[in-house]
Parts: sequence; C-alpha cells; structure tokens
Amino acid sequence: MKKIKANLKFFLSRVDHSTQLTAVSLIVMLFSILIVGLIHGSAAGYIQAILVIISLILFVYLFLLLGEKAGKYTNNLQYRIDRGTDNSFVEYPLGILLYDTDKQIQWVNPYFVEETGFNPSNSMTIGDVSAKLASMIDDANPTGNQTIQIDDKYYLVQVQTELKVIYLMDITHYSKIEKRYEENRSVIGQVYLDNYAEITQSMSDRDVSNLDNYITNELSNWASEQQMFLKRIDDDHFFIMAYTGRIFEMEKTGFKILDIIREYTSQQNVPLTLSMGFSYGVDDLHKLNDEAQKNLNLALGRGGDQVVVKEIGEKARFYGGNTDPMEKRTRVRARMISEALQELLKDSDQVIVMGHSHPDMDVLGSSLGIRRISMMNNTPCKIVINPNTLHSDVSRLLGMIDEDPSIKKDIISPEESETIKTPRTLIVMVDHSKQSISINPDLFNGDNNKVVVIDHHRRGEEFPENPMLIYIEPYASSTSELITEMLEYQPKNKKAIEKIEATALLAGITVDTKSFSLRTGTRTFDAASYLRSVGADETVIQNVLKENIDSFIQKSHLIETITMVNGNMAVCFGEEDQSYDPVIVAQAADTLLSLDNVEASFVISKRPDGRVGISARSLGNVNVQVIMEKLGGGGHLSDAATQISDSTVEDVKNQLVDVLTESNKKN
Repeated sequence: MKKIKANLKFFLSRVDHSTQLTAVSLIVMLFSILIVGLIHGSAAGYIQAILVIISLILFVYLFLLLGEKAGKYTNNLQYRIDRGTDNSFVEYPLGILLYDTDKQIQWVNPYFVEETGFNPSNSMTIGDVSAKLASMIDDANPTGNQTIQIDDKYYLVQVQTELKVIYLMDITHYSKIEKRYEENRSVIGQVYLDNYAEITQSMSDRDVSNLDNYITNELSNWASEQQMFLKRIDDDHFFIMAYTGRIFEMEKTGFKILDIIREYTSQQNVPLTLSMGFSYGVDDLHKLNDEAQKNLNLALGRGGDQVVVKEIGEKARFYGGNTDPMEKRTRVRARMISEALQELLKDSDQVIVMGHSHPDMDVLGSSLGIRRISMMNNTPCKIVINPNTLHSDVSRLLGMIDEDPSIKKDIISPEESETIKTPRTLIVMVDHSKQSISINPDLFNGDNNKVVVIDHHRRGEEFPENPMLIYIEPYASSTSELITEMLEYQPKNKKAIEKIEATALLAGITVDTKSFSLRTGTRTFDAASYLRSVGADETVIQNVLKENIDSFIQKSHLIETITMVNGNMAVCFGEEDQSYDPVIVAQAADTLLSLDNVEASFVISKRPDGRVGISARSLGNVNVQVIMEKLGGGGHLSDAATQISDSTVEDVKNQLVDVLTESNKKN
C-alpha cells in the first residue's frame, strides 16, 4: 500500500495540474454511472456497472504500471546524481579541503593534492600549505571569493567557515590573460623640457642643435627600449604612447632617464631637466591625453625634474624631484600675472584673501600685499584671520598692524567671511593651494567660485577646481617675494605701499629664507631691496622675531631627545602630554641642521589642536618634501611638514623611522 501511495504521489507529481483534474473527474464520473446503474437495478444498469468495474481495473493496472516505470526512472536518476556527486569530490577539477577548529587538515581530494603538490598528513595545518589560506579563515566572507597565489599558480578560493570547507579552483590561465590585458592598456604621456627656453636663448645655433640632437637621441633610445611611441611636437614638448606594463617597470627604477639627462646636461653647463605626466585607466584616448597634460602641469607646479603617474580616479604617484629647483621664472611672467590679476579685480565686487590655518609671517605679509594691490585697483579687500591660531611672532606684528585703523577694519574672522561672500567675490589663496588647510575651508562651498592661487610650495594633488588664475613658483623663496614683484607692476598713480605693509612682506621673506640663508636667488634680494626702498623696517622685524626664554627652553628640551637614523638624519620628539608651538618645533628643526653630520632633521610633537606634527628640514641632499608626502604632508625639498590626526607621538615616530629606512634602502 505504501508503494502504491508513493507511486501515486510520484505519478501525480509528473503530470500537470489539468491532467490531474481530468483523471479525478473521470474516476468520479465512472463511480457516478456505477451508482446510478445499481439504483435502477435494470439489466442495462448491471451491464454498465460491470463495464465501469472493468474500466476501473484497467485504469488501476495501467496506473500501477506507469508508477513502477516512473519509480525505476527516479531511482536510476537518483543513483546517477549520487554517483556524480561522489565522483565530483574526487575527480572534478575543484580542490576541496576539510579542516577542524584547530585549522588542522582532515581531508583533501586528489585534485587538491595534484594542484598544490601537498599531500598533508593528519598533523599538518592549513598554514603549512599557505599562510594566505590560513589567514582567509579568520576573516572569511562566506559569500565572497578571493584570489591567492601558491607557487606560480593562481587560485580562486571560497571558504565556508560553518562547514569548515575550503574550495580551490585553478584560474592561472585566466589570471595570465587578465594580467596581460592590464599590462597592455594604453598610456599617454607628455614630456616637457623644463627650462629649455631660458637655456637656449643665450646659446649659439650650433650649441642649440647639439643639445637638441642629444635630447632627441637620448629620449628616442629610451622610448625604443621601453617599447613606446615618442613624437616631438614642439621645441620643448614630446608626446608618448606606451603600455601600462612598461610604465610599471619604469616606476620600479624611479625613471632613471631623469638622472641621465640632468647629469649629462649639468656637466655641459646647461642644466636641463625633464618633467613628465602619464595617464592610464580608461579606453578614451582623448580623456587620457587631457589627464596626461594635467599630470604634467602637476609635475611642473611641483618644481619640475619629476614624473607624475596617475590612474584615472586614483591618487597620483610621484618620482624624481630630488633636486632643488632652479630659478626659472622671468619678470615677463610676473608682469603678465600682475596684469591678469588686475583684470580679475575689475570684474569683482570685493576680494577675500586668506592663507593656511595657523598662519605664519609669510601669510600675513602676502595677505597685506594682496590687499594693497586690490586697493590700487579700487577693489575692497578683506583679510581672513583666526586670532586663536596665531604664532607668537605673527601676534606681535598683528598688534602693530592693529594700530592702523584703515588696515584693522579690513581684518575679519572666518565666520564673517562667509556672510559677506557674493557670487562676484574673488577668493585669493596665498601661501597654500589646498582648500582643506585654508583658514576657512567652508568659504569654498558652492559652485562657480572665483579663486586665485598664489603660492611658492610645490603643488599637491588636492587643488581648487577651475581657478581663475594660478601663480605657483616653487623657485621663489616665499609668497611675499612673488607678491612684492607683482606690486611693482601695479598702477603708479595710486597710493603706494605703506611702511607696515612693506615690513610685513619683508618679514615673510626673512622668515621663509631663514634670514636669507636658504632658498634665495637674485630675485629674492631684488624684492627685499624694493621693500627696503619703500620703508620696510628691519628693526621692527628683529623685535617681532625675538625668541622668548620659555620658547628657548622648550626648543632646547626637544633637541635633547635627538636620535640619529641612517647615520645623517636627526629625529627629535616631544612628550605625549605636552603640546608645542609649531614655530618652536620648526626652530628646533632648523637648529639641528647646524650640527655636524646632520643632513636632515625631523621634530615630532603634539600640536595645540591635538594632532601630531612633524617639522622637517634638510640641507638639500635629502628631499624632505617627498618624505612628508608619504605621511600626508608636503612642502619644499628642504622645508616640509605634516600633521597627523588620531595618533600618538610614538606611533608617528615609528611611521617616520619606517619611511626613512625605506627611503634609504631605495637610494
């Protein structure tokens, strides 16, 4: 009876719903005819009943016959499924590993042994096969797959932690295809001869021809070795098409072509350098070319003699830039920038100028310089200052400035700057180009901001979108120097610069050059001479920059903690529970450079805002800017800094030592 029920259930499951209804209706109809025939009791009724019974018997017989065949079919199918499942564990090209709670291997199928070469015993753990495989168990995503490498093969791995099973599939063939695809994606590059025009303008035609031949031959050989297409599109400009795989290989060696060109041309007394920008990551060649040009501009904005490689949508990678940039700007450029700023002032209802947070003397001096230029062009100007974040020397000079009511009324707070901003307001960023470190980053909220950037630091990846004017000169000593030059090209019939403004500008130059001992050029002294001629007071600057006794003691205390890294790098650090004025920290870093065998100095301390800061200095042989960039900061080759949030002095010190050690290995 159970078999009949089972067969009936299977039979009904094998037919559709309408067929089931038809069968049930037929049975009901036959029974109805039988009952009617019995009730009437006639001969015809008995004949009908007999026919119904015979039909019913035939129906049941056929039903049972079909059910038996269906049962055999089901059993055969189930057997094949079970056999296929059993064989898959043994023969299917899928590695299977069972493990226990101690990560000891309990069983592996033959395919796993064949693929990995491991035939584990009962005492072996997963870590004996692959450390990566063992780590995946701890942080496994039950629904996710990961790719690992064992020897020279790649496997797609899935871990089922509940069942304690690892599935492993060989995808080496597909990984090689993917790798080949990634290595053969298109790269577009732009190459620029940084100071070609300045060098060749005083050379004879023959010397220019010899220089061109050398550069062209050297770059052509380099391009040929790297399987790149190189085309000269201007006297100082080359176009490149390459493969990503070749670019990745050159990144490993740091683009040695930079050193080859620089060293040879320096020996010939024509110090020519290269800047390059490469872009990859999409198939749109037009977009790649635009991004390559932006990357080249970024390399030039950082001082040249370097390479910027960037995958679209990712962070830029920098190579080179290990030499102090030469003075390349000309007075023609300064005049053009000055005139361009005049035109922008005419189209603006007011100017809001601000520097970076915790402004220094260069910020104050350059801000006053922009205010004076605005007044010369009849455009109101406000200077954004946060009195709670001023260094002691800036506070002293600002106190003197406050004695002039005409200047004092134009100094506003960050909050007030937001209330007076209009669509026609021109925002001038001085001594920085990152909006995030501005005194008031919220001032940039909204679309269609009119922004001008004037800075002497190397440009970083973060930068305002579509600025109206960019004047970034890493070759300048300070932003105050750049603005002093611009003042000389402003309308002469307007009121000249005041003494306190000239003093602030000269103070900015003095502080950033360490009293004209670092990063000075002929233009630096020209600017200082001009400021002295219009009334800048050096005595006031000396009084403002005087160091008090407490600061001297704190600086000495920091220097006492000196530790040497790599033999020529001095690292000092403060206590976890004591904050230091950034000016004191910077002064300590400067002082360390005067010690014997110290090529670079790094001073780490807690800042008043709770972050941990590093002030870095060098004599020029060590690029502290690159080191600080690896820790989220930036600056110049010989003067850089960074601030790190949510960390301790000890942690930051360890990070710095790791970076210094790694940099020393590469060098």
